[in-house]
Amino acid sequence: MQDGLILCRFVHFGAVLLLFGAGLFRHVLFTASLPGFETTATRQRLDRALLSLAAVALLSAIGWLMATAANMADDWRDGFDLSTNALVLGHTFFGHVWIIHLLLNLLALLCAPRLSPRPLLLINTLLLLTLAPAGHGAMFDGTQGALLIVNQMLHLTGVGLWLGGLLMLAVLLLSTYAVDLRAVLLRFSGIGYGLVALIIVTGMINVRALSGGIWPEPALAGFGQVLAFKLLMVLCMLALAGVNRSLARAPTLNLAMLRVSVLLECVFGTAALAAVSLLGTLPPMLA
Repeated sequence: MQDGLILCRFVHFGAVLLLFGAGLFRHVLFTASLPGFETTATRQRLDRALLSLAAVALLSAIGWLMATAANMADDWRDGFDLSTNALVLGHTFFGHVWIIHLLLNLLALLCAPRLSPRPLLLINTLLLLTLAPAGHGAMFDGTQGALLIVNQMLHLTGVGLWLGGLLMLAVLLLSTYAVDLRAVLLRFSGIGYGLVALIIVTGMINVRALSGGIWPEPALAGFGQVLAFKLLMVLCMLALAGVNRSLARAPTLNLAMLRVSVLLECVFGTAALAAVSLLGTLPPMLA
């Protein structure tokens, strides 16, 4: 049951983060800097990919609910029981948040082929933000709980923008659309420094609030061990982002090396996301 919950969290986090991040970068960076992109075949393939992500997000959100119901009832069969799922939705804080989240996810899926990027981006932003109360922030009441949820919203926003930007960069690297990759890379890396700062600061606040210290105790067991792995993956991504910026500043742009670097950064990002999915199921060892 626990493995199923971790898997659903991993798939859902990935889909929602990419929907938000790719949508925002598409609207802010592509529409403004890449005239004509919206009329290309690459844009059509991107639309289909984002629609598929919305479907994956909805299915994994339902799976997350079912796995949560099974865990609460301590019986995997209760995950398929409608009355047990209804109890979770109607009588738990997670359930109340998840009703809104599921409705937003359904709206994102149904409206994706019909809406222009801007209103769809609003829906996907709300979809991302409603993930924040479903985590450890719900452990606290009052002002402390509200502030931790806001902090988690900022953390998710930074992560979504970083991963979504990587996805859009990969789209450009694999497409035949004529674009000044050097200019896009430099602009993305400039934004990336702010995103890294946001992710690190909000992550440190989360750890401090949940563990009662700068780092959980014991440092390399349980929650602390998974957190260390996540931090290592983020540092690897940061190093590769520096490589990408160096490639962009070189006299000749090495596309082959750039593709490898972006691919590795995506791999490390996926590993960090897997760690996040596991962290949400572990006790943070409050002091």
